[in-house]
Amino acid sequence: MSHISFSELKEWANCPWKHKLNYIDKINQFKGNEHTAFGTSLHTICENLVSLDASKEANDYNPHEDFQQQFLDNLRKLKEATPDIELNGDLISSMRIQGDHLIQFILPALKRTFGKFELVEVEEKLYEDVDHQEKKFKGFIDLVIYTPEDKKYHIIDWKTCSWGWDSRRKTDKMVTYQLTLYKHFWCKKHNKDYGEVLTHFALLKRTAKKNNIEIFKVSNGEKKIDNALKLLNKSLYNINNKNYIKNKLSCHGKFGLCEYYKTKHCM
Repeated sequence: MSHISFSELKEWANCPWKHKLNYIDKINQFKGNEHTAFGTSLHTICENLVSLDASKEANDYNPHEDFQQQFLDNLRKLKEATPDIELNGDLISSMRIQGDHLIQFILPALKRTFGKFELVEVEEKLYEDVDHQEKKFKGFIDLVIYTPEDKKYHIIDWKTCSWGWDSRRKTDKMVTYQLTLYKHFWCKKHNKDYGEVLTHFALLKRTAKKNNIEIFKVSNGEKKIDNALKLLNKSLYNINNKNYIKNKLSCHGKFGLCEYYKTKHCM
């Protein structure tokens, strides 16, 4: 393993043994579902809208048609990669309507939240050295903008969801550490001070009756960054030394039983 992503770190923090099965042994390679196809498609629309708005070339772009095509293409790719997958036709039909409805709120939400801003980058790749380790941290930042009024850079990560997040999830360190690490490694890559950069999640809520796009700031001070880096280094140390501990507390997760529970892979 030459690098680690936040999703891998999150898996390791949940259960090092499950991380081994998924990322080292590659036993269960998740190919996706209706929700990932929907999220990927809407992320592409967000990227296109912001890029074209910044370049003033959006006159003949139809994001609604683009979303429908992107969604169908991603579903087709999913079916080709996983022929035996059973897709929910009713859910897909609802998602086509919900995604189409969400699109109109994306740019207004950004402009309402940040005022006048300049586009820095969309889908920016991070592939940065981790101090004291031979591995790199890999990630993709959905959107980076700059607000000239306060001279701040803003790292934004789009998240598709149903109705939104509760306060517990908004402050869960194993959710917010994604932005914490993105901030650290982006600052390292561009030689910026932490104080110059703010981080935000942008929720794309497909079933919400109002406030369909919710953008909220995630605080990431030096102490939190230090704690996230300690966890990152701890994970890499244990992975490199093949310390694969089973976390029995994670067998019964909030989404049900672990797929390896009482199988030959995890007795």
